[in-house]
Amino acid sequence: MSKSVTPYKDSSLGKKEQVAQMFDTISGNYDGLNRVISFGTDVKWRKKVLALVDAKKPDTILDIATGTGDLAILMTKTNAKKIIGLDISAGMLDVGRKKIEQKKLSNKIEMVLGDSENMPFEDNSFDAITVAFGVRNFETLEKGLAEILRVLKPNGIFVILETSVPKKFPFKQGYYFYTKNILPLIGKLFSKDNSAYSYLSESASVFPFGEALNNILRKVGFIDVAAMPQTFGVATIYSASKK
Repeated sequence: MSKSVTPYKDSSLGKKEQVAQMFDTISGNYDGLNRVISFGTDVKWRKKVLALVDAKKPDTILDIATGTGDLAILMTKTNAKKIIGLDISAGMLDVGRKKIEQKKLSNKIEMVLGDSENMPFEDNSFDAITVAFGVRNFETLEKGLAEILRVLKPNGIFVILETSVPKKFPFKQGYYFYTKNILPLIGKLFSKDNSAYSYLSESASVFPFGEALNNILRKVGFIDVAAMPQTFGVATIYSASKK
């Protein structure tokens, strides 16, 4: 089980509600923050996710924790007939819808407000499902993954892009210094909600990664599970399938 971290330590709300509130608050600055904190490498990571999905030639794609829709928009480079972006934050979805309209992609992408742990979709609905920087925000990780397994079609592909912790010197030491000292400073530049950026850093540092997350995916019922570390291990791409 992963350790639970919440954005607002003194809140009476549950993690799910706190995460939605946090992302509503920072939605206007989120895209800029992603580019800055990853030095732009998150764009390259997403393109690798696209390549994995595109190789399966999916007709239907679900992007969970879609946020402002970056990955959902990128998925239009596949020949998928329908792409759905799901997120618990209405503020993030509003930003995403504007981006989609500007790119004239509203006929291809539908943005849906919903809970990843209780999705409004039938069993075996999607050929491909993606989550970029979202699984660590699940209130109950195994419940969220089981729900993803439910709506994924047999032989479909599930791809996760998530932060991880480098294992080798000096990258491990550099990672901890950056996330504990530099990231909070960047957060202050982007938002008054400093607790949001502390949460993003803290939740990344305690979330299971590599073989630990692989084992959780297998326990839930996924098959063909693989982890592919990126950029010295600061992020990892996971792929899995369903019988």
